[in-house]
Amino acid sequence: METETNTPYPSFEAWLEEIKGTPESSRIGMYLMHNGVVRGTARDGTAVLGMSLSYDHEHLQKVVDLIQAKRGVLAVRVWVNEGVLAVGDDIMRALVAGDLRENVYAGLQDLIHLVKSEVVVESEIY
Repeated sequence: METETNTPYPSFEAWLEEIKGTPESSRIGMYLMHNGVVRGTARDGTAVLGMSLSYDHEHLQKVVDLIQAKRGVLAVRVWVNEGVLAVGDDIMRALVAGDLRENVYAGLQDLIHLVKSEVVVESEIY
């Protein structure tokens, strides 16, 4: 299966360097990162060849702004791939930085949930 993706994707290292250069960096106690990839099986165990994925760019920015406004969250970065993706291709990269562990965990969990449930449209290819 030929992959048509929205590459290149941002590196976590570049995001970390950027955030560590901000005035808020002295308040950050944790960085948490997520890298979602296309699995070779659907949730029900059926084998898949890949997926077709698109997303609402404007709504993604609204979600980022919402998470950024949460208590203790000091920085949010997210990238979503788009196109026909093969097994193993990156779907999403996300980073949440914040003051305390519980605030960062909640921020990343909410970010991933909202992106997957409200922002992306994905269909598996069998």
